[in-house]
Order: sequence, then C-alpha cells, then structure tokens
Amino acid sequence: MAENSWLTEFPAMDRTDLLAIRKTLDSGFRDFSRSYGDAIESFFDPLLNLLVLIEQLLIQSPWWVIILAVAGLSFAASRSIKLTIGVIVAFMLIGYFGMWDNAMRTMGIITVSTLLSITIGVPIGILMSSSNRAQSIVTPILDIMQTMPAFVYLIPVVMLLGIGKVPGVIAVVIYAIPPVIRLTNLGIRLVDKEVLEAATAYGANRMQRLWGVQLPLAMPTIMAGINQTIMMALAMVVIASMIGVKGLGQPVLKSITNQYFTMGLFNGLAIVALAIIFDRVSQAYAKRSQKHLQGIQND
Repeated sequence: MAENSWLTEFPAMDRTDLLAIRKTLDSGFRDFSRSYGDAIESFFDPLLNLLVLIEQLLIQSPWWVIILAVAGLSFAASRSIKLTIGVIVAFMLIGYFGMWDNAMRTMGIITVSTLLSITIGVPIGILMSSSNRAQSIVTPILDIMQTMPAFVYLIPVVMLLGIGKVPGVIAVVIYAIPPVIRLTNLGIRLVDKEVLEAATAYGANRMQRLWGVQLPLAMPTIMAGINQTIMMALAMVVIASMIGVKGLGQPVLKSITNQYFTMGLFNGLAIVALAIIFDRVSQAYAKRSQKHLQGIQND
C-alpha cells in the first residue's frame, strides 16, 4: 500500500519540482545572456569577418573565375575529367537558373563551417585516440550532439547571439562536427601497432609518430569524416535559414511557407548538386590518398 501511495503521489511532486527547475534554468540563462551576450558577440567578430570576406569574394568574383577555380580544385583532388566536367555543368546550371548568389553564400557558409569543424574536430579526435579517459568523456557528448534535434541547437545560440550569420555557422558546426571527431579517433586507433613499433624502433618520438605515421595512415578515414561533416553541414542549410542565414536554404523555406513548388524544387536541387560535388570530390581525394599510401607501403 505504501508503495502504491508513493507511485500515485510522485508524478504530482515531480511536475512541481520540474517546473521550478525549468524556471530556475530559464531565468539563469536569460541573466547570463544579458550579462555576457555582448562579450560573446565580440568574441565571434573574427569569425563574422572571415565569413563576410569569403562570401563577398565568392559573390563579387566573376562567375567564370569561380567555375575555373572549383573545376581546378576538383581535378587536382580527383584527377577525373568526367567529374570536373560534371562540376562545370552543375555550376553553369545553377547560374542559368538564377541561383548563383545564393549558391555562393551557401558555399561560403559551408567552407567556414567545414574549416572550423576540422580545426576543432581533428585535435579532439587525436586527443580521444591517445586517451581512453578522454574518449569516455567525449563520446557521450557526441552522442547527444548527434541525437539532439537540430532545432534545439538554435535556441541557446539565438538567445546569446541573436539571428544572423554567426549563430547559423555555430549551429551548423555543432550539428556537423561529430563525424570528423569520431573518424579521426577511429582512423588513428586503427593504425597497425607493428608500424608504430617500427617507427619507435627507428627513434621516432610521440609527435613524430603522430605526424609522420598515424595521421598519414589515418588520412582516408579522416577524409571520410570530413566528407560526412560537409554533407551534414549542407543538410543544416535549410534549418539555419530560419535564423536569418542567407543562401539556398531561404528560398526553400520561403517556398514551404508560400507553396512555391518550383522555387523549392530548383533550390533544393541546387543543394543536392553542391552535396554531390563535395561528396564525389572528397571521396575521390580519399581514394587517391589511400592508393598512394598503399603504393608506399608496397615499396
């Protein structure tokens, strides 16, 4: 009887306590954003300047210069004429259908988000690979980041930084960074122990083993993580447009609210085209680096 009474009374007590906890957390976060919001915004000013610089460079440069540059990078990474021609055709179609500026804004956001994800994610992955304790701490955080609905990321970011480019980039990075961290950790851990022992026998210290052996051998796996990060960043473009991030996501959002089927379809296909380009180029580079390493090992 006592147990049944406790079960019937517990939900009401739990709701009251939960309401009090929620009010405390909400008021605390509001006070924190009022007190430190300006300082946090000024901290991210260099990121905003970088994003604006890249965006303006892409938009103001002649279209043929951008296409030649992207085609050159694609060929350098893949050594594939067919892929390079496909990239040129895709970008020309994007320009022909009047989506060039939005596509360049999206490329700017993806570029900055990917660079930021690599800069933060690779060192964290290296740390996880060298410490089981660090891995046990970071892994649950990555699980939360990957399972939390993307809209939830926008709430604290918007409360702290308002709407605009920087909050969008931060939300994209939070959503897209887990793959590069996980696969950097996995790639380094999968390096053959015998190879590390041989490097140690030749007198290599810890940093020399990392830079000269582990990272080169793990590069195909790391590139797979970067590939997934780019794909997830592109998937976040439409959601980021809800907080004022300009690009291909805004016309898609507008088409949803106003039922503009053609606008949504064309801009959605442009996002798909960018995703395919980034995916094929990064995969081709990873395959080439893998073949290069296999050739070195065979020699």
